[in-house]
Amino acid sequence: MGVMEKRYPSSIQPVLIAPCGMDCGLCIGHLRDRNPCGGCGGGDTNKPKHCVVCRIKNCDEIESGDSGFCFDCTKFPCARMRQLDKRYRTKYGMSMLENLERISELGLDGFVASEQERWTCAECGGVICVHREDCIYCGHPRKQVGG
Repeated sequence: MGVMEKRYPSSIQPVLIAPCGMDCGLCIGHLRDRNPCGGCGGGDTNKPKHCVVCRIKNCDEIESGDSGFCFDCTKFPCARMRQLDKRYRTKYGMSMLENLERISELGLDGFVASEQERWTCAECGGVICVHREDCIYCGHPRKQVGG
């Protein structure tokens, strides 16, 4: 991987929070220098196919709901959400269900502010990638984050 342009916590923005609670601002696809993904709320350019066809993002109940988030769904948490949450808890130490609870409690702006604090590298101040053990900018081990 080449040298990446440092993305500061301000790159964590409300538009980058997916309906499932994923903070796309923490995703390696968004943080990469070449052809960065615009997140679930952005267009499909540079977006991995599995994100384009994501059944959660494209769920009719989410699209017709008030908030645009899974926590408003009558089936919440559905089997897909539970499976996604389990995978992210196990592999990356982050919970989509807890993120959605925090969005519901704090509001989107409050959640984004807390994400900026939680996912900032203590060494260089860059955004910590949820998909990596160490900071992609300086190599500092990421702090254990809740969730």
